[in-house]
Amino acid sequence: MRALKNTDLLPFAVFGILMLVAIMVFWSVMDMVLLGGSLAIVLIPLHRRLSARVRPLYSAALITGTVLAVFLGACYLTLLLFSANAGTLSSMFSAIGSWLDDPSTNPLSYGVPFSKETLSSMLAQGNALFVDYEKTLIANLSLILFKMFVFFFSLSALLYHGDWLKMKSLSRMPPVIRDYITRLSDVTVDTLYAIYVVQVTIAALTFFIALPVFYILGYGNILFYSFLAAFCELIPILGSSSTFVLIGAYALALGDTRGVFVAFFLGYLIVSCVPEIYVRPVLVGRRVKISAFIMLIGILGGIFTMGLAGFVLGPVMMVLLINAFRIYTSGRKEWL
Repeated sequence: MRALKNTDLLPFAVFGILMLVAIMVFWSVMDMVLLGGSLAIVLIPLHRRLSARVRPLYSAALITGTVLAVFLGACYLTLLLFSANAGTLSSMFSAIGSWLDDPSTNPLSYGVPFSKETLSSMLAQGNALFVDYEKTLIANLSLILFKMFVFFFSLSALLYHGDWLKMKSLSRMPPVIRDYITRLSDVTVDTLYAIYVVQVTIAALTFFIALPVFYILGYGNILFYSFLAAFCELIPILGSSSTFVLIGAYALALGDTRGVFVAFFLGYLIVSCVPEIYVRPVLVGRRVKISAFIMLIGILGGIFTMGLAGFVLGPVMMVLLINAFRIYTSGRKEWL
């Protein structure tokens, strides 16, 4: 196999630089582009099967429309549940707010490692998200609609043009690079598939294992609290831990020491931490044959550094890095 020349890599270097510039310019919506594109990669096999029966344009439109319908249905159901339990959420936030406003309250004396100001700011953000969600949605409606458009446009565009783009890109690559990219693209698809399937699986698991915890807690609204934990788990930047932190703060405001222990030990440690620290990395890592510990670093590191997009990019980058090294070391002699 012939050695690569510097001129072979020049077009890809230029393309890579332009891609980086575009990412920097459009960073505010890049998370939606990445998420839409990653979901399209997972759904492309379905698109190929449908395209055998109908025109590719109709197949891409059908899949995109189905995803949109599921998304809107889930949003409608979520808003209905939040509206039906608005009184419960309002009383929780009011109790925590009154506790923080009490001059005699000192969170540090309860072992809470945050000042009143920090907790008040977090409470205001939670109130805007869970209680005053209608005002928050209206205030950010234009941005939300634009991001939704970017997401679904990216999804439909890559579904329709994905195979063509891959074929054209690979056809212009040197054979060595083409083989390398093909092998990495296969493991990328496996990783993305695992990420999305595991995410939905863990959200469902969270709902069911949270039921006995909220029953033991004894605050009622067991189904709603379990749904809230599963809903937050489905959103990577929140996680079910945010629900149990809220419940724990509510129990602390009520002076319910038992409730604080239940929320922390049974809720936070078992329902939230075990799936995140053990179940998710193991399931994703097993699919792509990567250590669960390395996958945990990729998942958490991606979320902490890149937010919502990092939930996908973090583990994908770890998998690509490790597999690139494996391919390089296993076939090094062929490159010389």
